[in-house]
Amino acid sequence: MTAPTAFRADIPFVNDLGVEFLAHDTGHASIALQLHARHLNSWNVAHGGVIMTLLDVAMAVAGRSLDPSAGGGVTVEMKTSFVQPALAGSRLTASGHAFHRSSTLAFCEGEVRDETGRLIAKSMGTFKYIHQRPADRPADGQ
Repeated sequence: MTAPTAFRADIPFVNDLGVEFLAHDTGHASIALQLHARHLNSWNVAHGGVIMTLLDVAMAVAGRSLDPSAGGGVTVEMKTSFVQPALAGSRLTASGHAFHRSSTLAFCEGEVRDETGRLIAKSMGTFKYIHQRPADRPADGQ
């Protein structure tokens, strides 16, 4: 389901959710998710953690696109505003936009909309570039 050129690493949690890669370009990314029963909360709408995951992934991919040498990145902070519920059965699209970067950080914004264009949530986040994943480091940590 994931495109290696977008996510670069296998992310089991994202795969388990069923996230689809749609597109990415310099500073932009979009992903989608068809909501199923496993994505819902007790109110029969999308769980907030699912919405935040979509925002986190879309923004991280957008941010990383500004530093192709980065092996990945980690979320430093993220603020999300939930505007309205995503209804059961909806297809959600998350878009991320990196609007500024430094040598170590990317500053991003994102939004989730349903298939009718209804705004579900908006987010801002800061991501730290990581040039070597922990599994790539020697055992002695050097």
